[in-house]
Amino acid sequence: MAKLPRLKGKELISALKRAGFEVIRVKGSHHFLISQDGRRTVVPVHSGEDIGVGLLAKILRDVEMTAEELREFI
Repeated sequence: MAKLPRLKGKELISALKRAGFEVIRVKGSHHFLISQDGRRTVVPVHSGEDIGVGLLAKILRDVEMTAEELREFI
């Protein structure tokens, strides 16, 4: 498995939008995203903080995407 990139919440949301996801709602710092085929996830946006490796791995499992596929959209 490729090493996961270090991303901020806003950067990850931008990459997921390019991958076909859209933000359906925001509750506090949590952005809820969904794709046309029903895949969904939640991305926290805390200014100045990177998404942790474990959380990023969980988000990638939720959206059924590999680290290599994510890199294409960054």
